[in-house]
Amino acid sequence: MTEQAADAAIDTACRLLRLPSIRNEFKEIADRVIKDQMTYRGFLAELLMTEYDDRARRRSERRIKAAGFPREKSLRAFDFDANPNIDAATVHTLASCEWIKKSQPLCLIGDSGTGKSHMLIALGIEAAMKGYRVRYTLATKLVNELVEAADEKQLNKTIARYGRVDLLCIDELGYMELDRHGAELLFQVPTEREEKHSVAIASNESFGGWTKTKTFTDPRLCAAIVDRLTFNGTIIETGTDSYRLASTRARVEASAMAS
Repeated sequence: MTEQAADAAIDTACRLLRLPSIRNEFKEIADRVIKDQMTYRGFLAELLMTEYDDRARRRSERRIKAAGFPREKSLRAFDFDANPNIDAATVHTLASCEWIKKSQPLCLIGDSGTGKSHMLIALGIEAAMKGYRVRYTLATKLVNELVEAADEKQLNKTIARYGRVDLLCIDELGYMELDRHGAELLFQVPTEREEKHSVAIASNESFGGWTKTKTFTDPRLCAAIVDRLTFNGTIIETGTDSYRLASTRARVEASAMAS
């Protein structure tokens, strides 16, 4: 068989066997194998690992997309020096996702601009990359969806859908005012997931402030929700000083000095 015929046969076989990465890269890999004088086994291993790695990357991309993150954030891009309230070692331990494996909750509490959402999204992306099913939602969007589902007699189905993912990330909890009906509907989501799957929340209000801001008007219902969101979990307080605002001020001052 000539080299041209062999290339054509490999191309056809890869298409039929659905091996797109090997199909796209086998020529380059073959040239590298000849140059490095690798064995046939080494060549086969290179081909198979190329396909495996590319499939793993595509699966991670699909899980990240399915999670519904509003933007992409990474722990690498987080400035721990700018916010000394957040312990880098604790966050990197969370990035191992053992807490998700153990179905434990995570609470990020602090003022606007202190890195809560960045941390929530970044840890969610880490979980998706490690093979966990993740879903991100704003608290207001979740409550509105639950209210609509209740009106359409689809509440159980909706709660079950939110109950199936390995990690549910709820952002901006504490910003909105909930009536009793909305609070009771929201309560059902962590109850459905309790000790089965992890919930991670970001809130601009401390737990004690949830009743004062009328996020939860019923103190007993608020206490029950807090219990489910904190039991055996990790609480990170990101503080009150907005490093986002501080960063903006620094850029403005630097620009003023330069001019």
